Amino acid sequence: MKKKISLILFTFITLILLITNLSLASYSTVTMTVVEEPVCTIELGENSQFEKRLIEKNLNNKEVTLQLQVTNNETSIKPTGEIMLVLDNSDSMQNATSTGEIRKDLVFESAQALVSNLLEDNTQLQIGVVSFSTNTDMSKEATIEDASIVSSLSSNATELNNAISNIEANGPRTDLQAGLLLASQQFSEEDNNKYMIVLTDGVPNVAIGSNNPYYSDTTITQTKEQLQTLEADGIQITTMLTGIDDESYVPNGTDKNFGEIIEEIFGTPENPTAGNFYYVTDDQIETTITENIYNDLLPVEKTLTNIVIKDYFPEEIIDNFDFAYVSDANIGEISAEVDTSDNSITWTIPELASGQTATVQYSLKLKENFDSSIVDKILDTNEKVDITYNDFDGVEQSKTSDVTPKLRLTEPPAVLPKAGTTLLIGFGVLAIGLLIFSFIKLKTLNDKMKY
Repeated sequence: MKKKISLILFTFITLILLITNLSLASYSTVTMTVVEEPVCTIELGENSQFEKRLIEKNLNNKEVTLQLQVTNNETSIKPTGEIMLVLDNSDSMQNATSTGEIRKDLVFESAQALVSNLLEDNTQLQIGVVSFSTNTDMSKEATIEDASIVSSLSSNATELNNAISNIEANGPRTDLQAGLLLASQQFSEEDNNKYMIVLTDGVPNVAIGSNNPYYSDTTITQTKEQLQTLEADGIQITTMLTGIDDESYVPNGTDKNFGEIIEEIFGTPENPTAGNFYYVTDDQIETTITENIYNDLLPVEKTLTNIVIKDYFPEEIIDNFDFAYVSDANIGEISAEVDTSDNSITWTIPELASGQTATVQYSLKLKENFDSSIVDKILDTNEKVDITYNDFDGVEQSKTSDVTPKLRLTEPPAVLPKAGTTLLIGFGVLAIGLLIFSFIKLKTLNDKMKY
């Protein structure tokens, strides 16, 4: 009797050990292979894109690493077309600034740096130079001869800068209208970008046909209208005014002070009459010309904004693979773990500037207690990727792709039935059979003992 009970217990213990070892044996013997390695690519611009690719295969460890990457390869195109520099050469430009430098030297040297930077490796741009003040010949004052052509349009930075160096500051007054008009006449008839950069240190007090009295309403009106006319003609105007020490000063010929005249002609930096208006102190001249005005001439920076990437995983991957980040997102924020409500991770990138690349990597590793029903199936590592973003014009875009690397688990032939559900059922049937057989034998033995 005791032997029969021992046999039953031995059968149960053996069955438990077999089932326990069965799962471990299945993990240790299963082989993982990469069936396909396509690169999921979503275009975000002419040269910008999102990529998802498999970057590492540790198949002995039953693990793969995938990388999500967004690259903004757009480049800022250098300005093309024609630029006219309109430089004040009135004798006030010979005044010393608060830093001890002569204003003419500071303004003209900054203008030369601007010319050199704009023309560096840029054959698609031409620059001309006009100077203005009032003519030293009083009979020519208040005519277009208050302005002079310093250089016609050219792409030779050396020649242009030499011409700027030779400008003399000797005009007694300031006829900005003459400078604007003469400069506008130097543009070609070609349909291209046209820019005008005005660098001055004086409040206009003369206009064409108007020099009596100086600073008259006619001078103010004509100068303002000239700026507006140029802008209406498609010329992009940038004006820098400096050297104004006392806005409250009221000159002869008008009852308006300098501050009022300046605002009436140029507007304010926040609300300019035309184009961009920089109203600066002498210590801001160099930065304004070489940085601010230079940047005004460059195309708008091509930046992708509000990028949201959702990477979805199939249920079979979530259930049978461990997910872990290999490297954190270098730009933006990403989900700390998979969102089980829709099996996704979300990567948010507020801004990706030209030349930047955002990257994140994660691994998928087979679990030891995986469901053997996935053996021999083709497994998509991802279900799809959805991307929304604002393009270079600020327009929201939405794109998606279901291209993904694919895996397969295989198990070598074995004497025992295939690991997994089928094998478990087989052993279950065997166990039940052994139990029934043992029960019948035990009952028969007990019946015989009764007699």
